[in-house]
Amino acid sequence: MSRRPPSPEPRLPGYEYEQLLGSGGFADVFLYRQFRPQRRVAIKVLLSNVLDESVRRQFDAEANVMAQMSTHPSIVTIHQAEVSDDHRPYIVMEYCPRPNYGVRFRKERITVAEALRVGVQIAGAVETAHRAGILHRDIKPANILVTDYNRPALTDFGISIATGQAHDVDDAQGMSIPWSPPEFFADPPRADVRSDVFSLAATVYSMLAGQTPFEHRGQRNTASDLIHRIASEPLPPLNRPDVPPELNRVLSIAMAKDPGGRYDTALAFGRGLQQVELALSLPVTQMDVLDDRGTAAAHSHDDDELDMHTRIRKVATVDPDSRPTRTGGRRRLDPYAGIAPAIGSASPSAVGPTSSAPASESPGEATLLRPAGGPLTAASAPIPPTAPGGDREPAVKQKSPVWPFVLLAAILVIVLGVGATLAVRFLVVPEPEERASTEINTPDIAQEPPGEPTSVTVEVIMPEKDGDTARAQVAWAAPENYGEDDFYQVQWKDLPENYEKFSETEDVYDHQSLVVEVPPSVAAPCVEVRTVTRDGPASAWVEKCLEQ
Repeated sequence: MSRRPPSPEPRLPGYEYEQLLGSGGFADVFLYRQFRPQRRVAIKVLLSNVLDESVRRQFDAEANVMAQMSTHPSIVTIHQAEVSDDHRPYIVMEYCPRPNYGVRFRKERITVAEALRVGVQIAGAVETAHRAGILHRDIKPANILVTDYNRPALTDFGISIATGQAHDVDDAQGMSIPWSPPEFFADPPRADVRSDVFSLAATVYSMLAGQTPFEHRGQRNTASDLIHRIASEPLPPLNRPDVPPELNRVLSIAMAKDPGGRYDTALAFGRGLQQVELALSLPVTQMDVLDDRGTAAAHSHDDDELDMHTRIRKVATVDPDSRPTRTGGRRRLDPYAGIAPAIGSASPSAVGPTSSAPASESPGEATLLRPAGGPLTAASAPIPPTAPGGDREPAVKQKSPVWPFVLLAAILVIVLGVGATLAVRFLVVPEPEERASTEINTPDIAQEPPGEPTSVTVEVIMPEKDGDTARAQVAWAAPENYGEDDFYQVQWKDLPENYEKFSETEDVYDHQSLVVEVPPSVAAPCVEVRTVTRDGPASAWVEKCLEQ
């Protein structure tokens, strides 16, 4: 089914329109330049033909929720919410120019360190929303934007609800199936804070797997297929050599089928990811949580070592450089233990046989100074006592060290072992016959090409005006065997020379439409669309001409 064309951008006082950023079910997002103060902003505008009052109330609620949450460093900032002159509500938001993770996880390999960092930071944002009484309900890679400072920022609270309504969810409309927990598809649907934990863990999984958690490459991945797998199939472990077992365990707990088996809070899940960072000797990511409830969260012994990496702010801001102290007899993580022992701890080299000298003797009479770990020398050896006749008693003969003999024996064993191996190899075992080499990269089975896009249409949505190039909407329908790993390519066909600007091929992910500039002075230009499988073949081009 083809997607709708974008709505015209509204004229907003104090802002200058630049371009369309994206379209959703009930709203479009445009890039504007704000005059005062000078900055670029993203403005989400509700469609003018949306007459459903529940959608309008939901749009207003989203603005209020994001404004309440946007002080968090990992939640997109809201600047303003107003109604345009043509009676369309709009929200002015922080513009995040870098590609979001919905685009990146399909096109590039995201490192374990980055996925852990993003998971911990977004866990702090989700925990903050939960403590303010808000469930997000649509956490997915595309809703994690990236700021100019390369920090993830959670957005799109459009279908969020109050935590008090967790067991009264009317339906699952608007939710993204590949990252949704099983309870979203129950009868009736249910949701609580552990549902957001599932979706966040599924998002981290997708970033590392390059696909959604229950997607099967080369097989059918319809909505009903995904819902069945989410409800019944176990989570497949991440098959990457750089993913440790600890991370697979954390994700499997967070994505348990039964909500009772998951982490109780996003904070607990974030700390699980921090534990993986510790196990991998990575810098532990700071997790920021804003709590205005006036009551402390449940605290466990396992959380103590990560306290220094979690800032839970109430009225006053916690000093990030402060160090936790020893309380309740529980041992805190010493960040400098690998460099030097803590003050007051006993050094192993200082532990030795108990001296038999009485306590009244001076320290000099009971202490022998010598280089640490070195043998006693003539200069450092104690002076033997004097015999009654004035002659000194003979010094006790020191024992010879044992380690040279142990080292010599080990060398002899190694030499004998190597010699025996070489003798057996060259004197007993015959030389193996050379085997014919094979092409290891030759595929066993040719991959079936994807189907061609259907119902391709192209129509002008913005005619040429005042020297601006006309724009057209290209739309199509997905083929029957379209999979989650497929995408589309769109290009103009057979353009004249000097039309390089219009000849580039556009890749389209997760959409069935694209707005393109129309080549000027070309009679009835034709556009081509095809389906492409990543690391695989492509379908034939489907051509459609524009009649002007």
